[in-house]
Amino acid sequence: MEEFLENLTSEQLAEVKRQYDIYSNGANEIIPEIELKNKIARSLLKNSPLKIKLGLDPSAPDVHLGHTVVLNKLKQFQENGHIIQVIIGDFTGKIGDPTGKSTVRKQLSMEEVKKNAKTYFDQFNKVLDMEKVELHYNSKWLSRLNLEEIINLSSSITVARLLERNDFSERFSTGKPISLHEFFYPLMQGYDSVELESDVELGGTDQHFNVLMGRHLQEHFGKEKQIVMLLPLLEGLDGVEKMSKSKKNYIGVDDKPSEMYGKAMSIPDELIIKYIDLITDLSLEEKNLTKDQLENRKLHPKDAKMLLARTIVRMYHGVEDSEKAEEAFKKVFQNRSLPDEIPVVKWQGELLVPLVDLLVELKLIRSKTEARKMIQNGGVRVDTVKVNDIQLQVNTMDQPIIQVGKRKFIKLQVKLI
Repeated sequence: MEEFLENLTSEQLAEVKRQYDIYSNGANEIIPEIELKNKIARSLLKNSPLKIKLGLDPSAPDVHLGHTVVLNKLKQFQENGHIIQVIIGDFTGKIGDPTGKSTVRKQLSMEEVKKNAKTYFDQFNKVLDMEKVELHYNSKWLSRLNLEEIINLSSSITVARLLERNDFSERFSTGKPISLHEFFYPLMQGYDSVELESDVELGGTDQHFNVLMGRHLQEHFGKEKQIVMLLPLLEGLDGVEKMSKSKKNYIGVDDKPSEMYGKAMSIPDELIIKYIDLITDLSLEEKNLTKDQLENRKLHPKDAKMLLARTIVRMYHGVEDSEKAEEAFKKVFQNRSLPDEIPVVKWQGELLVPLVDLLVELKLIRSKTEARKMIQNGGVRVDTVKVNDIQLQVNTMDQPIIQVGKRKFIKLQVKLI
């Protein structure tokens, strides 16, 4: 690639640094860093935006804040005038990404792919200006490849290299089947970069092999090689597992403002900076100031989390709802008041019920063992009073308000027959 950094003015060099600092903040790895700086320099000198690629195989359309890590990075590029290329894998989606899978993936039908893609578009619009996003379906070029071109494509990599992937090597070593079509998934994803001549491809750290394939194939076909930017996976509210709806440790982009705010306030202190870096639209200066104040103990973790929670709600619901959610949180959790809106459950069971049984029956807690532990640890309140007695009997005729943890409230009403 031609060297452009050497031809910049001091003002242009400052602009390269400004953009690079924004893009690199929070990134796990940039391969290679110097080439990204040079591509930014080229875009300035030639007044030509970079092409930033994100490939999607829409097999799970429910978007939570873990998914927005890459979307927020795309937004940073978009705000600096670069072109966002979102590739919907309507062709590759019928194969399914084998990354992290111990068995052969179920192939998606075209109807399933299209339906999931629309759901993604609707939710991505909460972060990106989708009117300025290039949307591509990779069936447009992959379905046209003839056998000779596919053989040429597959000749660019060895089976030994493909088996370096942990998911393939583990299945191979344990005798689990690997279908031949699965080997073509990373090749097809990489070929998308060849077709679109992408400058940068984003992906999570678990996509390391796949996104590097685009760089490899661009070189194979005589194209300028893309930069690979790998972003960290976001731990969920438990601070341990990757954010996931199945693990119920997530903040959804469609969560209500009060729920979104409360969930953000529940994250472990050690994740505050990571969340602020990866899922907020705060400026780099604001992020760095928050980090500095936390490290120097000029800012209490609780106040930093309130900044985080307020920002997240503002991003997805607006300033007014953000302020209301913060007021509601302060009322409930700082002043120990009850929220203004509490879900009501019509009760048709016994009038005198063991609290342990009631918690499970109301699906506030999954098991009686867990309910006993929660009570013993002081995590359950009845009519705002903390309960420690696991033998407590609740009189449902009193229409009690049951609280579990900081965010779960239910008011019982006896349904008379």
